[in-house]
Amino acid sequence: MAWIEADVEFNADRIERPIVGIASKLLRHDSGVHCHAKGQLLFSEKGAMTIMLGDLLSVLPPQRLAWIPPHLPHRVQLTEVVNYRSIYVDHEACPALPNTHLIWNVSPLLREILEVIAASPWETDWTRAPAKNWLSVLWDELDYGRVENMYLPLPTDYRLQRIDFNALPPPLHELTQTIGASDKTITRIFQKETGLGYQAWRQQWRVLKAVSLLSEGLPLVEIADQLGFASDTVFAQFFKKMTGQTPKQYCK
Repeated sequence: MAWIEADVEFNADRIERPIVGIASKLLRHDSGVHCHAKGQLLFSEKGAMTIMLGDLLSVLPPQRLAWIPPHLPHRVQLTEVVNYRSIYVDHEACPALPNTHLIWNVSPLLREILEVIAASPWETDWTRAPAKNWLSVLWDELDYGRVENMYLPLPTDYRLQRIDFNALPPPLHELTQTIGASDKTITRIFQKETGLGYQAWRQQWRVLKAVSLLSEGLPLVEIADQLGFASDTVFAQFFKKMTGQTPKQYCK
């Protein structure tokens, strides 16, 4: 593993090794749109990351693991201090990994094996024990791990380009006035382009934003206010309904 300072440019494809692990601490970082021949396992120990993959918005909460397939253009943005581990993997070393972006909940065992692999020297021979065994454990953990739905497809219709996706999207009746389209038209556009009706899409947006704000340690009252809930109690009920966990449980 190499410690990478925030202002140092790093390109894993320049390192001719099947697996390359790095660590860093970043604040207000924007990678810009890029891609690499190696796939990337990205783990956030502390702090959330926003990942853009084309028209797909994803949030990587702390203590979760993201998989970004090889050659997939993406952009990683941070608004707070984030401690992370990143493991770049050649396709030949991980043929069983999917060709789509995924986020897993990180078990204690998975967390430890990620640390071991990320800390391994770049010249490690991954075809021989014990390194080969570490990879086997990693693949098993990913095969049986719990996948989290931290994604939101973004609409591309020209009439919806006035929406600021960084701010709370307005209720449907307000959006109709903003873009001059009926509620039925808006719902049809969202259903076609995102697979969700507008109301369901807006709720999923609130979940992703809530996860990001929770990772910053904001009080529930403040999060509820930013996301348009009447109280922190109403927000907590919404969050548990959408994720199956209370805000406190989710952030453990």
